[in-house]
Amino acid sequence: MNDTRALDVPSNARCAFCDYLSGRRPFTVAARTDAIAVLVTREQRGIPHLLVVPMAHRETILDLSDGESAAVAVGVRAAAQAINDAYERPGIAVWQNNGTPAHQTIAHVHFHVAGTLPQGGTDWGEVAEQPLEETDAIAQTILPYLHLA
Repeated sequence: MNDTRALDVPSNARCAFCDYLSGRRPFTVAARTDAIAVLVTREQRGIPHLLVVPMAHRETILDLSDGESAAVAVGVRAAAQAINDAYERPGIAVWQNNGTPAHQTIAHVHFHVAGTLPQGGTDWGEVAEQPLEETDAIAQTILPYLHLA
C-alpha cells in the first residue's frame, strides 16, 4: 500500500460504506465475498447503477493491496457482466474517483458500474434517492447473473 497523504480525501465522521457493510445503516448489498461487496446505490445514475467496494476500509485506490486490487477488478467485471446479462444495456460505464478534487465524497474506495440510459451515458446531475424496496428489487434482478469468485 502506498502513502496517499498527497491526496485530499474527504473527511467523513463515519464511513458510510463500512456502516452499510456492517448492517449499521440499511443499504442494499447484492452480493459479497470475504474481499468485496457489490452494492446497489440509491442514486441510480444508470440502468442499473452498482458499486463495487472492498470489505476492508481503504480510502483510495492507492491504499489497496495487490490482492484487494485483483478482487475489486474481478468484482467490477462481474458487475458489468451481470448488467449486460440482466439488463442488456447498449453500454456500460465504469468510473472511480480519488480525492475531493476528483469528486470523491466517501473516503472508502469504490467503483461505479452502470448500464447506460436510453439516451446514452449516465446521469451526472441530481438524481432522486430510490427507496430500499427499489434497490432491493434491482439486487434480486441482478443476483442470478452476478458471479463473484
